[in-house]
Order: sequence, then C-alpha cells, then structure tokens
Amino acid sequence: MGRSFENRKHSILKTAGQKSKLYSKYGKQLYVVAKNGVADPEGNPALRNLIEKAKREHVPSHVIEKAIEKAKGVGGENFSAARYEGFGPGGCSVIVDCLTDNNNRTITEVRNCFTRAGAKLGATGSVAHSFDHLAVLSFKGENEDEVLEAMLDAGVDVDDVECKDGNVTLFAPADEFYKAKQAFLDAFPEIELEVQEVTFISQTSTEISEETLPMFEKFINLLNDCDDVQEVYHNAILPS
Repeated sequence: MGRSFENRKHSILKTAGQKSKLYSKYGKQLYVVAKNGVADPEGNPALRNLIEKAKREHVPSHVIEKAIEKAKGVGGENFSAARYEGFGPGGCSVIVDCLTDNNNRTITEVRNCFTRAGAKLGATGSVAHSFDHLAVLSFKGENEDEVLEAMLDAGVDVDDVECKDGNVTLFAPADEFYKAKQAFLDAFPEIELEVQEVTFISQTSTEISEETLPMFEKFINLLNDCDDVQEVYHNAILPS
C-alpha cells in the first residue's frame, strides 16, 4: 500500500532532550489534558493514553501525579496549543507544536530558532498540506488482513494497513485514534502495541547534505531548548 512507517520514521522527529525537558514536557501536557477534560484517566481517554505514553518513556509516577493533582486545583496556568510551520535547513518542511501561556514569547523564541539556523518561519498551512495527520498503531506480527477486518467490523475509517519486516502497522485518521486503539485491544488483547500515537507523517522527503547536516542539527537543538516546544516533525532524510 506504499506508506511504510519503518521507512518514514526518519521524518517523524520526537524531540524529548534531557530528562528535565522530558519531565517538563509531559508535566505540561498532562496538566492541560487533565485541566481541559476530567482529571481522572478512567473518564478521560486522552489523559489515560498520555499517562501510558509517559510511562513508556520512563516518566516517574510522581511527575505524572503532580501534574494531575495540579489540574484538579482552582485557577492555575492557562496553556493553549500553538503550531508553527516553516522551512528548515536544506529546505526541509518542519512543523513545530507548542503549549504556551504567552503566545508572543513562544512565537519569538521559535522564530529565533529558524533565524539562527538560516531557516524560514512560514505562514499557517505553508507546509502542513504536505503531511498526513494520522493515528498510528504498530506491533510485531503478520496478520494484516485480520487487523483490517477487526477495524472494519468496529467501524474504524482505516487509511492504510501494511505488513513489513514482521511488523503490522495501521494508519487511520487522527480523530479515529481512540476508536482504533480500543478496537485493536478488543480484537487482540494478547498483543502489545509498540507504537500507538497520533503524529504527522510526511508525504514527501528532502535529503539533507553532509554540508547542511551541522546546521540542521543546530536547528533541532535550538528547538529542543525551547520550553514551550512539545513536538517537532520534519521530512528531512539525514545522511547515513
């Protein structure tokens, strides 16, 4: 079917950085998801999924619990999502997802990252059209047809299912994530998902030359250092 998750992993950059950055990132995300919904994972699928993801990345329980407890309080910080798009070193397409309590500060910091790396911040929609926003579920196996049948029986709008190198990967629209995950768990309770996320996957790729690689790495490191940056996605293929 042509959409190889394994071959396109290079285009999905999830930058966590050091432990402190990782904990801060999840602390903020957990707080926002709990604050905007129900501060109880049993009644908030998004929170439950985020807790599972945090645990897979070895975020300590006290960090998770502190964020949820904070969300239960009155008042607190008001974070909003902000997404920036542009063209990184070598002309690669870049999407930067942020959580911010000060939009002016965040856009200034992100723009500075682009400027210092000789890159260009673009307008909303300038590169997003070249990415697919998808739910991705992947596990070890070869039962591609069984997975597709289970999804169709559950009414999941499947975008693609592929089997490659002993891994089955399901792609579905982003808003079908929880439905697809539940359908999978119901149909294959004994199988552990190795990937379960909503992400941007590029439709095209841009090769980064050896000469451009140092500037590209500088660019990513600069974004990593921004506290408000949560996720970075790009379509760059780095030199092997």
